[in-house]
Amino acid sequence: MSLLARPAVAAFVAKAMQRVTVMADRRSGGRGSAAASHARFPEFPRRVRELAIPTSVAPARATVYLPANDEPAPPVHVNFHGGGYVMTLTELDDPLCRFLAAEAGVVVVNVDYVVAPQHPFPAPPRQAYDVVRWVAEHGVEEGWDGGRLTVGGQSAGGGLAAAVARQAFEEGGPAIALQVLHYPPLDLATHARDKRAAVARPMLRPWMADVFDTSYVPDARRRLDRLVSPAHPSDTVDLKGIAPALVVTAEYDLLRAEGERYAERLRGSGALVEHHEVRGADHGYDGQDDGKAREVYDLMARRIREATGAA
Repeated sequence: MSLLARPAVAAFVAKAMQRVTVMADRRSGGRGSAAASHARFPEFPRRVRELAIPTSVAPARATVYLPANDEPAPPVHVNFHGGGYVMTLTELDDPLCRFLAAEAGVVVVNVDYVVAPQHPFPAPPRQAYDVVRWVAEHGVEEGWDGGRLTVGGQSAGGGLAAAVARQAFEEGGPAIALQVLHYPPLDLATHARDKRAAVARPMLRPWMADVFDTSYVPDARRRLDRLVSPAHPSDTVDLKGIAPALVVTAEYDLLRAEGERYAERLRGSGALVEHHEVRGADHGYDGQDDGKAREVYDLMARRIREATGAA
C-alpha cells in the first residue's frame, strides 16, 4: 500500500488540493477557471439562476441553465461535474451546460454536490439521487417537465450519474429517459496500477487514484459496492429496465476499459443507446480541445433531444 492510499494521508492531501484551488480562484480576482469557462463557446448565452435543493444529506446548490426557446415546460437534464469525488469543479461544466441548454432545448441543472473527504461514500450518490428525485417532482413550480428527465456527468460526475440511474432502477423511479456517462470511473475496486492506458503517460495517474479513491471510499472493501464499481465483474445483477445510456470513452484514458465493459453490460441488458469512443483523446479532453468538445457535446445534445422529444 502506498502512503497516499492510507485514509488519513489521502484525506490530508485531498483537503490541501481543495484549499489550493480556492486560493487560486481568490488570487485570480474572478479571472480564473470560472471566467475562462464562461468565455468558451460565446455563441451560447449564459442564462442562469441559482437554486438550493433540499436533500437527506445536505442542501445542494445548483445553477439552472435556461434554454433559449419559449417552450412552456421544456425537458430537464441534471448534470454532475467531475473532480475525483473530491474537487468542486461545477464551473468547468459551464460550456457544456450552455451548449446542452441551447442545442438540446433543455433546462440544465448543474449540481454542486458534496465531496470527499468531508462527505465520503455513500453521501454523494445518495445526495445525487435525492436531487434527481426532487427535480422530477418539482417541475411545475420550477418551470420544467420533470417527466422528461435525463441525467449525466463527466468523470466522477459520470460515476454519480450511473449511480443515480441504478438507484432509480432499484427504487422504482423517477423515470430517466437517458443517462449520459462521459469518461466515467466505474470500477474503483480495481486499483489504477492494474489498469492499462493506450499511452505511456495518461492524464490520470495512480497517485491521483490513491488520493481520490481513498478519500471517497476509505474502506477498500466497500469499493465493490454497485454504486461505486458497476463495471467490476462482481456486480452481476440483471440490469434489464435500467435507464437507456450513452457511454462516451476516450481512447487514451486510463478509465477506457471499464467504460467499455459497462457499455457492453448495458448492451446485454438492452439499455445501451450508443457507445462512442473519442479517438486521439485522453481523460478530460473536452476542457482543452474545443473541436472535439463540440463534436461530443453535439452528440449528447442529439441523444438528449431524441430521448426527451425536446423542441
